Amino acid sequence: MENRKNQILDLAIKLVQQKGYVGFSYDDISKQLGVTKASIHYHFEKKEDLGVAITERITIRLQNSLLSIKNSSVSAEEKLKKFILQQAERFEWTEICPISSLQTDYESLPYIVQNKIKEVSKLELSILKEIVAEAQKEKSINDSEDLQFLAVTILSSIKGALLYRRVLGEDVLADVLNQLNRFLRKS
Repeated sequence: MENRKNQILDLAIKLVQQKGYVGFSYDDISKQLGVTKASIHYHFEKKEDLGVAITERITIRLQNSLLSIKNSSVSAEEKLKKFILQQAERFEWTEICPISSLQTDYESLPYIVQNKIKEVSKLELSILKEIVAEAQKEKSINDSEDLQFLAVTILSSIKGALLYRRVLGEDVLADVLNQLNRFLRKS
């Protein structure tokens, strides 16, 4: 029972990455898993319930991956590089960040899912800001820039590159990663 629920949730996250929240349906899930829509409704009565579960799963994964970077014993500069690489390499070439996908559909999301995606967006940004602050303190990156500005710039660059990679190919992502590394070096 719990295994089926996890299968539904895992597939729903993939569909959000590929089609967006608005672009997938319970029919898509039932066809790909070979189950009835009633089986999906048993676990997630409404799509809104599935949306909440998606954001909660994303939050847990984000906390685990980012906190492991944040709490590692490497230098802040290495943590930042790990973060950037992890964000860029986490998804297949046809996928985008599920947070970005949900942000794109934000206005169409049910209110409760909007609140959840707002929370996970703030979490992602706050953890990155902590890593950037540590790197500035160590003087390993330019410390003349505002933390919020740097964190948003880094996230926007990576996530934008994932979108461009989807259309133009892998080189776009590599180019953006190289540029970010140059940008972040201490002046």
